[in-house]
Amino acid sequence: MATHLLSLRTPHSYFQRSHLSSRQVPTRPSTTTCSFTSVPHDPSSSSTSSSSSSSSRTNRTQTFISLPLITKRPNSTRSVTARSHLNLPLVSPNDHWGTWTALFATGAFGIWSEKTKIGSTLSGALTSTLVALAASNLGIIANEASAYSVVLEFLLPMAVPLLLFRADLRRVIKSTGTLLLAFLIGSVATTVGTAVAYALVPMRSLGQDSWKIAAALMGRHIGGAVNYVAIAEALGVSPSVLAAGLAADNVICAVYFTTLFALASKIPPETSKSTNDVTMDLESEPGNKLPVLQMATALAVSFVICKAGTFLTKYFGIQGGSLPAITAIVVILATAFPKQFAYLAPSGEAMALILMQVFFAVIGASGNVWNVINTAPSIFVFALVQIAIHLAVILGLGKLFRIDLKLLLLASNANVGGPTTACGMATAKGWTSLVVPGILAGIFGIAIATFLGIAFGMTVLKFM
Repeated sequence: MATHLLSLRTPHSYFQRSHLSSRQVPTRPSTTTCSFTSVPHDPSSSSTSSSSSSSSRTNRTQTFISLPLITKRPNSTRSVTARSHLNLPLVSPNDHWGTWTALFATGAFGIWSEKTKIGSTLSGALTSTLVALAASNLGIIANEASAYSVVLEFLLPMAVPLLLFRADLRRVIKSTGTLLLAFLIGSVATTVGTAVAYALVPMRSLGQDSWKIAAALMGRHIGGAVNYVAIAEALGVSPSVLAAGLAADNVICAVYFTTLFALASKIPPETSKSTNDVTMDLESEPGNKLPVLQMATALAVSFVICKAGTFLTKYFGIQGGSLPAITAIVVILATAFPKQFAYLAPSGEAMALILMQVFFAVIGASGNVWNVINTAPSIFVFALVQIAIHLAVILGLGKLFRIDLKLLLLASNANVGGPTTACGMATAKGWTSLVVPGILAGIFGIAIATFLGIAFGMTVLKFM
C-alpha cells in the first residue's frame, strides 16, 4: 500500500517539476521532488515494487544532497540576481542626474521647511540632514557617490567666500560696539565650556575622534556650521562621527534657541528705529530685478579665491585642507575692498545658502543611522554641557561688566547659531538697531572660529 501511494505521488511530483522548470526553483522544496527520477510503478511485480521503494529512498537522499545544484540553474540564477538589483538603492550611485536631483531637492525642502512651525524649530540644516539620512538608510539614495565628493571638494569651499563678502573687520568693530565685546565674551565662554565639557564627558568611545569633534563643536559654537566642517576636515574626523556630531548639535541648538527666547521674553522691543546701519546695509541690496551680473561676479570671485587658497595650501605644504586659507583670503579682501565686496554680498549669501543646504544633505546621506544612534549620545551630552557652561559664563561675565542682557543674549545667539539666527532673533524681538550688528558679529565669528578651534584642539584638547 505504501508503495502504491509512492507511485501515485511520483507522476504528480514530476509534473510539478516540469511545470516550474521554465520559471524558477520552488521556494519551499518538499519531499515530493525526491521521485523525479523514479521509475514507473509496476503493480504486477512485488520485487519491482521493493526495488522501486529502495530506488525512491535512494533518490530522496540524492535529491537533498543535490539541491544546491538545482538552485544553480542559469534561469534561477538570473531570477535571484534581478531581484537583488531592484532592492537597494533605488537611485544608483552611478545615476548622476538622479543623485544631484535628490541632493538639491532635499536642500530646497530644508529651506522651505523653515517656513513651517516644526521646520523653524528644527532649522533647515537639521531638516535636510535628517531627510537625507533617512533616505540613504532606507535605500532610496546611496550612502556613497561621486556627487558627494564633488560637494565636499568644490561646492563647500565655494560657499565660504560667498558667505563672507561682508566680513569687513573695520566695519564690524565700528558698527557692533558693545555687542562685539559681548560676542568676544561669548567666544571665551564657549572655549571654557569646551574644556570643562571634555573633562567631564571625554567621549572615549570615539577614540582619536573625541578631541577632534570637541574642537569642531567649539568652532561651531563660535562661528557656524562652515567652521565645524572646516575644523573636522583639517583634523581628519571620520564621516560617521561628523554626521553624528552635526545631528546631535542641531538638536541642542534648537533647544538652546528656545531657551534664549524664553530669557528674552520680558525684554520689550525698541520704541524707535535706528536706521543708520540698516540704510548702510541696504545700499547693496538688489532691487526687484534679478541681479544676474552680481551673481555671476560673485561666483567668479569665489572661484578665484578658492583657487588661490588651494594653491597656497599646496605650495606651502599646509596640512588640513584649504578651507582655513580660503577663509583668511576672503576676510583680508573684504576688509581691504569693503564697498566692492558689499555690492556682491546679497547674491553671494543667497547662493551660499543653497550650497550649504546641499552640503547638509550630503552629510546626512553619508551617515549610517546605527552609527549615529551609537555615537550621538556621548556627543549630545558633551554639547549639552558645553552650551550650558557657555550660557552661565557669558551671563556671569556680562553681569560683571554691566552689559545689557539684550546684548548678551543676542551675542550668544550669534555665537551658537551664526549671523542668520542672530538676525532672526533681533528681527523677531523688534531690536531693529541690532539687526545689522548681529549679522556682522556672526560673520566675524565665522571669520575667526576655524583658526581658534584648530589651535585649541591641537594645543589643549589633544593632551587632555
